[in-house]
Amino acid sequence: MREMTFTDAAREGLAEEMELDPLIFVVGEGIGERGGNFNTTVGLYERFGEWRLRDTPISERGFTGMCIGAALLGARPVVDFMFLDFELDALGDIINQASRLSWMSNGQVKVPMVLRGGVGIAATGPHHSSSLYSFFMHLPGLHVVAPVFPADAKGLLKTALRCNDPVIFLEHKKVMKLKGNVPDGELLTPFGKANIVRPGKDLTIVGISYMVVEALNAADALEKQGVSVEVIDPRTLAPLDMTTILESLSKTHRLLIVDEDFSPCGAGAEIAAQAMEQGFYELDAPVRRLNGPFAPAPYSPPLEAASAPNAQDIVRAAQMLLAE
Repeated sequence: MREMTFTDAAREGLAEEMELDPLIFVVGEGIGERGGNFNTTVGLYERFGEWRLRDTPISERGFTGMCIGAALLGARPVVDFMFLDFELDALGDIINQASRLSWMSNGQVKVPMVLRGGVGIAATGPHHSSSLYSFFMHLPGLHVVAPVFPADAKGLLKTALRCNDPVIFLEHKKVMKLKGNVPDGELLTPFGKANIVRPGKDLTIVGISYMVVEALNAADALEKQGVSVEVIDPRTLAPLDMTTILESLSKTHRLLIVDEDFSPCGAGAEIAAQAMEQGFYELDAPVRRLNGPFAPAPYSPPLEAASAPNAQDIVRAAQMLLAE
């Protein structure tokens, strides 16, 4: 085991796969000599050269379409959007081409590519703070990955780079400097397998992306009040591991889902609906969701502080759920 930051672990995973597969290349704005806005490719330009780390103009649809074409011909491109918001400029190609061509060809055509971008509210204003988990979950043909801890950043990125389908790889800006232990040697984390990051017996909390960290802080506070909280990190949202969530629900009989993204039609709404459909008779109280407000992320620090749930908000929501 080594202690690494989230970003360092993901970068190590990318470098390992680039060494193994010469058909992996990275494109994006500033990912060459500068190493990317979030240091995602620091040192890789010197190691692999300009043919495999190519800076692009500000033309998201152009270079995304180019990479879809390269994937169709057997390459494994990585498109680094910096912020997920910029991925919206390439939605036509992502939806109509990348996510559908395998279906349209009865599996004869593969589109192996990774589309990665920073998500979440972190002092970056309304144009750089989107999460949009549920938008991509809604589209058949896409895998949606949202790691929180460094080991998962590496293991899930390596799995994404070997996947024959397009993968949306979402990295919350607040976890990029998070430190944790990363195992030595080969590390491949499977899609569709949630992680119980804290066992408990009184209440299940499912956190989406960075909300896992806040849920763990809330669980520490609730433990002092005699409440045992089980915290689940889904890790991937498509495929979604409902089995682990339902097994936890059968033990705790109460479910709280925490997501800083909007509540209507959100990832939490999907988890809540499936929990009600498949685990109704295990519930001792209605499923409760805790989300950020239904408004674009503000840039003002005081307003931003009120725009995403924190540990205190989660404690209050948990207390209300336990009282029902």
